[in-house]
Amino acid sequence: DYQDEEYADRYNHLVEVVRKKEVELKGDASSLTDAVARNAFKLMAYKDEYEVARLFTSTAFEAQLKEQFEGDVKLTYHLAPPLFAPKDKSTGLPRKIKLGGWVKLAYHALAKMKGLRGTKYDLFGFTNERRTERNLRNEYEQQMLHLAEKLTSRSYDTIVKIAAVPDQIRGYGHVKMASIDAANSVREELLTELDVSQNSNTNEQKAVA
Repeated sequence: DYQDEEYADRYNHLVEVVRKKEVELKGDASSLTDAVARNAFKLMAYKDEYEVARLFTSTAFEAQLKEQFEGDVKLTYHLAPPLFAPKDKSTGLPRKIKLGGWVKLAYHALAKMKGLRGTKYDLFGFTNERRTERNLRNEYEQQMLHLAEKLTSRSYDTIVKIAAVPDQIRGYGHVKMASIDAANSVREELLTELDVSQNSNTNEQKAVA
């Protein structure tokens, strides 16, 4: 629903590689596979303009409105479009503006354009936030494939923590960018911890030999 079958296969491949490595080590798939499945989904299905449009025009959203409200429902949208939002004079950050029900028509059109996501025709893809989200996704994918190959009883707990770091990312816009910086700091600390542990293990093996 988010993109296409090829993108879904990419997600499944990552989770399956990690699952097999965890089963080899632990006998079953548990904490690591769960962390990768949840956090890879979060990074791969980030809420960009196309996804927000798809969710707001979904039958599930329409059903929720009917359950909560009676009669004709008129919606207004408070948005900060990345290419058009005015800047707050005091902070310099994008400011939300109130838009009418016509936005729903724009959402229907935008939802059908999800195939442009990440291509050279994706106008929203050139913003700093979207580039950062794609980089986060790619780095996480490559990092977890790499760490899965280095999975041992000694490294397991730390790798699980690394896999769960994206769960700390919250919000949208400048709020999200700030939380990404904080999450990256945590990840770097855990990677350093992992390197120290692995180097220590290597030295112990050499000493025994």
